[in-house]
Amino acid sequence: MTYNDSFIRACRKQPTDHVPVWYMRQAGRYDPDYRVIKEKFSLLEICRQPELAAEVTLMPVKKLGVDAAILYSDIMNPVASLGVDFDIVKNIGPVIENPIRTAADVDRLKPIDVEGDLGHILETIRILDKQLEVPLITFAGAPFTIASYLIEGRPSKNYIRTKELMYSQPQVWEKLMDKLGDMVIAYLRSHVKSGGKAFQLFDSWVGALAPRDFEIYVLPTITRIFAELSELDVPKIYFPGVSSGELLPSLRKLQADVIGIDWRVSITEGRRRTGGGFAVQGNLDPLLLTAPMELLKERAKDLIDEGILEPGYIFNLGHGLFPEASLDKLRGLTEFIHEYSRKVMQKAAQPHS
Repeated sequence: MTYNDSFIRACRKQPTDHVPVWYMRQAGRYDPDYRVIKEKFSLLEICRQPELAAEVTLMPVKKLGVDAAILYSDIMNPVASLGVDFDIVKNIGPVIENPIRTAADVDRLKPIDVEGDLGHILETIRILDKQLEVPLITFAGAPFTIASYLIEGRPSKNYIRTKELMYSQPQVWEKLMDKLGDMVIAYLRSHVKSGGKAFQLFDSWVGALAPRDFEIYVLPTITRIFAELSELDVPKIYFPGVSSGELLPSLRKLQADVIGIDWRVSITEGRRRTGGGFAVQGNLDPLLLTAPMELLKERAKDLIDEGILEPGYIFNLGHGLFPEASLDKLRGLTEFIHEYSRKVMQKAAQPHS
């Protein structure tokens, strides 16, 4: 079978014969086979076993026929190397043993040692590089999103402690952003060196910030991450997470290739807000997967029609898959995206008489 590079081409705004698709959290609990594995091993235990992590990464590629794989991992994995004790607790998420609240807490964070502490993740990437017939996307959590867990101690709805630290101790905040920025840069660089073909920076919760606060407290670090990784010859994706539509105009100068958009902003408006310089990814509301197949296809068709008006469109959800999603429906949706987009793109490419 030939290597399917349609995802890479779309990231670079090059022609493709169909719209490529992958889904955030595409390796997950909606898959009965994955649920069986999760009965034996926790997420972190799977991550520590490269063969098993590679197997889980491959599952959606084989079952759904998506155009890219995304590394099975967790955004919290690299913080272990900084000396942070955490656990991923069922029905809660990341829980931090000793949350970061002071300058001394930030000072205690060690520089990341990817090879020494996270060699199992690099080994998973190397295994997948040999096995995959589609590109492997690797990823990191962005500094604000990671900081929100480190400071709050667990997932939060309003990020009160995070914002309090940001506003009242700006020097401490800046130091934390610098350390997390360094962590992300080293981590993603070693992913690419090990065989990652693209990467996504997940900023799941940064939409909680006002645009002005985003520009003051977060954007400088995001800008530095993409600038320092700009020499890597792989597509770079920034996903500013949910409710981030108001932040999109701030991203225009980012040295990224693709911006992920959530479902609250249309693809056309997302392109307009970001200045039209990026490929775009998104942005079906994940919960539309609960809808009848007819409605799902109708909404996917509208997204594709809008997405292909300009080069550089990747079909995805506006956030991650959820456990109740149907494997059969996802498979059917993926087939529909491929078939429908291939047909309309072929038609558009034919010379008009």
